[in-house]
Amino acid sequence: MKKVIVISTSLRPGSNSDMLADQFAEGAKAAGHDVEKISLVGKSLQFCKGCLACQKLGRCVINDDVNDIMAQVLKADVVVWATPIYYYEMSGQMKTLIDRMNAMYPLDYQFRDVYLLTTAAEDEEHVPQRAMAGLTGWIDCYPKSRLAGTLFCGGVNDARDIEGNAKLQAAYDLGNSIA
Repeated sequence: MKKVIVISTSLRPGSNSDMLADQFAEGAKAAGHDVEKISLVGKSLQFCKGCLACQKLGRCVINDDVNDIMAQVLKADVVVWATPIYYYEMSGQMKTLIDRMNAMYPLDYQFRDVYLLTTAAEDEEHVPQRAMAGLTGWIDCYPKSRLAGTLFCGGVNDARDIEGNAKLQAAYDLGNSIA
């Protein structure tokens, strides 16, 4: 059994990426894993100040929800990021969280597999590429980890547009495939 953390970065109720996150989580639970979903809705995330105090302290000096999220990510075997694509890039709140997790860099971490789930109004194959590049930049800082899988669902714009889409089953199957 693995500890799986699913981070849903959309702030919109009924978001398509959040629905993908839920299906991935259900698939991982069905495979017998311990799954926890973290939604950024209602969380306080401030921008990184670039002070680098985190490198000495092992935590961020800003008092918001990031240190708690970071503690959960450090103990996870699998980290799943779910984000809407805005202007061909990950959501701003996902980028802010990644920046703030800089405190993890010198720390021991457990995660090996990282997944990226993305949704967008545009449906061309290249749409998630910049978000994937941004996430792989973060993954590269953790050499024992890897990008284990991605899933993109394009052509979904309004809340819950993804309902009935085959990508929901694909997200479930991806979560269920964690070994």
